[in-house]
Amino acid sequence: MRWRDGRGELVVRGVSGAVVTVPLEIAASYRARTRGLLGRDACEGAMLLSPASGVHTFRMRMPIDVAYLDRRLTVVAVRTMAPGRLGLPRPRSRHVLEAAAGAMAGWGLERGARVEVRV
Repeated sequence: MRWRDGRGELVVRGVSGAVVTVPLEIAASYRARTRGLLGRDACEGAMLLSPASGVHTFRMRMPIDVAYLDRRLTVVAVRTMAPGRLGLPRPRSRHVLEAAAGAMAGWGLERGARVEVRV
């Protein structure tokens, strides 16, 4: 899947069957992926980095939730990262979702959940 930088919606289909729609910012260009959530004090909704298999939180101002997605947009792993950390790349990961710490648990986003991106 190829996206362009911009906005859309993230539809989370949790393992429990719940469906949640979240505002989404898409970072598909090298420049947008490199910038990510750096320099922000908060994140409304989520940010999709694509393609990406890992992230870091150096120079971040806030802790974030990170979800690693495979090619079919199934969640491979979810981690909460404090500022100043380097996340290990996930071999099967093709996309990464970032959100404010604690947000993904509220959406029911966990390993095995499926997401959909609407632009």
